Amino acid sequence: MSRKRKIEKRKTEKMSNMSFKMMTLIFKLVDLMFPYINRRLRKFGIKQEMTVVDYGCGPGRYSVRLAKLVGSKGKVYAVDIHELAIEAVKRKIERQGFNNIEPVLAKNYNSTLPDNVADVVCAIDMFFVIKKPAEFLAELKRILKKAGTLIIDDGHQSRSETKTKIINSGLWSIYEETRDHLKCRQR
Repeated sequence: MSRKRKIEKRKTEKMSNMSFKMMTLIFKLVDLMFPYINRRLRKFGIKQEMTVVDYGCGPGRYSVRLAKLVGSKGKVYAVDIHELAIEAVKRKIERQGFNNIEPVLAKNYNSTLPDNVADVVCAIDMFFVIKKPAEFLAELKRILKKAGTLIIDDGHQSRSETKTKIINSGLWSIYEETRDHLKCRQR
């Protein structure tokens, strides 16, 4: 069975605990062998004192780097639907002494964050598992400031599929496209 079909077959977007632990291990190995995240983040335009939401943060590999970019006067919300993700981020906060990261356990697509809280929302390597993209993208719009930016990548789906989901939501305009990600503004 293809990977796409397995994803579609899942009843929930939340992966099993074992899958999460395996993903975390794989990410550690990838980050050790191919340290590309910092280079990738430079293209996102994150600045000091911004508020950034790392939606679908997983084990926090982007969250901690975003926290360094926004500095002590900035804020990063590390949002995920998986309890193990939130635990992993909390351990990183404690171990590395971050005081500008707040882990947030989402309920389905509801991040529980206030309206218009973020300058930037990053949805990295997770959009492909979203079963109701219009609902998900509506939540991202709700938490993003009017002049804010959504940064989203394809993950394990084609670029055309990513763009179709974004455009069909009727909520976003794509204003920049790189090989790595799309930047979107609210319509």
